[in-house]
Amino acid sequence: MSDRGFSVVICVYTEDRWEDILAAVDSVRRQSLPALETLLVVDHNPALLDRLAKEYQEYGPLGGSAAEGEEVRVLANAGPRGLSAGRNTGIAAARGEFVAFLDDDAVAERDWLRYFAEGYEDPRVMAVGGRTMAAWASGRRPVWFPEEFDWVVGCTYRGLPRGKVRVRNVLGGNASFRRRAFDASGGFATGIGRDGDKRPLGCEETELCIRLAKAMPDAVLLIDDRSVIHHKVPVAREQFAYFRTRAYAEGLSKALVARSVGAGKGLESERRYTTRVLPAGVVRGLRDAVLGRRGGAGRAAAIVTGVAAAAGGYAVATARARVAGAPTFSSGPISPAGRTDHLDPTDRADPADRARPISSAAQSEVS
Repeated sequence: MSDRGFSVVICVYTEDRWEDILAAVDSVRRQSLPALETLLVVDHNPALLDRLAKEYQEYGPLGGSAAEGEEVRVLANAGPRGLSAGRNTGIAAARGEFVAFLDDDAVAERDWLRYFAEGYEDPRVMAVGGRTMAAWASGRRPVWFPEEFDWVVGCTYRGLPRGKVRVRNVLGGNASFRRRAFDASGGFATGIGRDGDKRPLGCEETELCIRLAKAMPDAVLLIDDRSVIHHKVPVAREQFAYFRTRAYAEGLSKALVARSVGAGKGLESERRYTTRVLPAGVVRGLRDAVLGRRGGAGRAAAIVTGVAAAAGGYAVATARARVAGAPTFSSGPISPAGRTDHLDPTDRADPADRARPISSAAQSEVS
């Protein structure tokens, strides 16, 4: 049985982010609603695992000095390399009724978990996400960088609804789920999403949320933009080259999601975004250019380039899948013993949707 409260999972992979990791953990320990525990999941990096274990040994379950909200457990990723398997490792170890995810280079505002908790007062709610604000390393947004593409740097972008609203999917770096949502639908799919410093893929949370809605048709997924985190954007990600590469990788990822859950659901929100939000952004940029406002032409050009890059990635991944066969993903049960006997029968997903092995073809497609 899980304890009521939040288990916060932070997946880490490199010592280069040491100070960022410490800041992320500290922001969780300062929450107005204390977390039950913080789980640091280390992605196949023994040196970082050992260093973190020593850093937080007094705050572990055997340390004896952890006050409410201060317990920190350091775990090794028990699955293949990558963010999805790391998150699944955290979910499997979590004791909380709710599991929240925070990026390793982000800090949460003091009421982050409290606003998440308010969303779960409705028993139908299975996931609550929040708003992610960019913390630009240079001190300010590049003038050419359109707000419509803030997802490129892992942040909330222009076009998402404001307030507390129902959504198709939450954004993985600032999100929470009821623990039984994973029991019903399985975990994050390996074969989608990030793997350390490799190509910046994503969309694993989109695929999971669509699968969750299929497993639990009455489930409600929310974004509450009062649940705020601040996500660090390093200088390298402020460059146009990264913008283009990330947009291309998003196209690859969207193709994988569409193959997994169907293009209808996999691209439902994206169609509205590309036909309404982005054209309006181009018009704003051109208008600013005509009015002599700095960066307007650059923003319009960046939107056009980003769309072209994403479309190119989608086309390439789709063409490769036709040659190599449809990609499949591993998203099976993630409870410690694979146990499902404690679930309400209405919460159970079709086993065929929860235990699909990943093919070598799918792995090569996204590498």
